[in-house]
Amino acid sequence: MVRDAAKETIPLLTRYKMGHLELSHRVVLAPLTRCRSYGQVPQPHAAAYYSQRATSGGLLISEATDVSPTAQGYPETPGIWTHEQVEAWKPIVDAVHRKGAFFICQIWHVGRASTNEFQPDGQAPISSTDKQISPDPESGMVYSKPRRLRTEEIPGIVDDFRRAARNAIEAGFDGVEIHGAHGYLLEQFMKDGTNDDRDDEYGGSLENRCRFAVEVVDAVVHEVGARRVGVRLSPFVDFLDCVDSDPLALGEYMVQQLNRHEGLLYCHMVEPRMANVDGRRQIPHRLLPFRKAFNGTFIAAGGYDREEGNKVVGDHYTDLVAYGRLFLANPDLPRRFELGAPLNKYNRSTFITQDPVVGYTDYPFYEDNNHV
Repeated sequence: MVRDAAKETIPLLTRYKMGHLELSHRVVLAPLTRCRSYGQVPQPHAAAYYSQRATSGGLLISEATDVSPTAQGYPETPGIWTHEQVEAWKPIVDAVHRKGAFFICQIWHVGRASTNEFQPDGQAPISSTDKQISPDPESGMVYSKPRRLRTEEIPGIVDDFRRAARNAIEAGFDGVEIHGAHGYLLEQFMKDGTNDDRDDEYGGSLENRCRFAVEVVDAVVHEVGARRVGVRLSPFVDFLDCVDSDPLALGEYMVQQLNRHEGLLYCHMVEPRMANVDGRRQIPHRLLPFRKAFNGTFIAAGGYDREEGNKVVGDHYTDLVAYGRLFLANPDLPRRFELGAPLNKYNRSTFITQDPVVGYTDYPFYEDNNHV
């Protein structure tokens, strides 16, 4: 059965040219927060983790990486604003490149998705608003009350993203992905549920609410070139109390802004939350208008498996598919997809622990006696 699966034409395993990068398949490692960069400095065990998931011509997107000391919202996340951090990333990037893969650094600022404990001198987290995120009933996480960014402070945050992008290229990454999704700082400005009472040029109209994110994209593109820049967006997602009254208009406006940069590497979008129908997860598939509107490579993420991934690539709904939990639990995911092999199950309880091995580099590779 596994042997027969390998003979199929598998859309996910077809070649694809993304800008100047020649990809051998369309299975992308999604950015996944791993919380194992002690003191916000990437560690040698990250080289093992990422290189396990690297294939010749494959594309990996790094865990979200803090652009400044105020960007942190989770324990032991990596940064890329100091010389020490840049130097620590270099051998990790080298390990990925030795496998022939391409490596993108996702850069982020969590904004209000933080606590005073993570902030310099115990200050309040910064945001578009001073409204606090509701406590998370599942994790018990209680976020601190944020401080609304003053208008004159925003150019400094834009510059943090610009500097982080420059540092990522210095560390050897093939590009950067600007994290404009999942309720973090850029999206806190973009969505009217979290940016509902600013009266400056960063609040009110859709154009004003998106201004900060657009300025970040413009600054990063100017710094490292459009061909090295991707952007992640999630207009439909309501993570961290971050919702918008018209997600379609928001997504379409942002895609128009990305199209201003000829040769932008990609647009990476997250599907709405999945529903369970007859015991199987159903992906809403609502990204098509954005895929049609965007001029370049489109990456879709959000609960895909092998079957769904092949379908959306085969139907030209997306160019590439980003896999998170499945790729975490199956370091050889493209190979397993090729063989139609069974998948390891992921262990949710070890997603964001600080152990350098457990739930990190200890997921087994597929052993197939017919293909030794």
